[in-house]
Amino acid sequence: MALLEGRDVTVRYAGLVAADRVSFSVELGEMVGLIGPNGAGKTTLLDALSGFVRPQGQVLIDGRDVTGWEPEKRTSLGMARTFQRLELFATMTVHDNLLVAAEANFAEVEFILNLLGRSRRGRGDELAWRVVDRLGLGPVATRLAGEVPLGIGRLVEIGRALCTEPQILLLDEPTSGLDERETARLREVLAGLVRDDGLGVLLVEHDLNLVMGLCDRVAVMDFGRLIAQGTPEQMQRDPAVRAAYFGEEVEVSRAGVAGG
Repeated sequence: MALLEGRDVTVRYAGLVAADRVSFSVELGEMVGLIGPNGAGKTTLLDALSGFVRPQGQVLIDGRDVTGWEPEKRTSLGMARTFQRLELFATMTVHDNLLVAAEANFAEVEFILNLLGRSRRGRGDELAWRVVDRLGLGPVATRLAGEVPLGIGRLVEIGRALCTEPQILLLDEPTSGLDERETARLREVLAGLVRDDGLGVLLVEHDLNLVMGLCDRVAVMDFGRLIAQGTPEQMQRDPAVRAAYFGEEVEVSRAGVAGG
């Protein structure tokens, strides 16, 4: 059974079909890349999977139909998501940004424990510091989030997602605006989330070398449709993919690409 599955997911906006009967899956311990030209429907698909738009078709998490669920309810089944634009609390420290997500993760449990007189304070703080260590954010933990470089901000956003203790992580262009060094660091983090933590990751990304070097499978969208999916090597050879996305003059090689 797939951890995350979309079945004939369709999203329409005023007659425009932004996602057209898209079906695919993500397993635990697997990274799936989702690529395609601008306007292909990638972010729309993430919106449908994460509950920000209501699609036709079905979205399942661990075999459970969550198509009509709100985003926060999907979090209870282990889904977390980041966005193209950073959504950090700029006037709070890096640690406190993580702490907000960690405390929210434990809120319902803590309420019940309080009623029973068994509250364990500090669990959110412990989780936040674990994520700080996991992502190597210790040197900037006490800095304001609005003052850290963009690459660190991307890690903080991923850290907030990790503070919900997800099984499935949806990432929308996490390397956008990053330089080569920042991208290399993020690549190591993403590889570790799959390799060491066993998360399922759906990665929307324009950096083709990153996608081809990291992902187990790649799905390609064009004009709202899923036109191909398979291994990175298969996608590079697929004529429809090359015509829609790579272009015949583009050569993206998995060989020599650093990362998982």
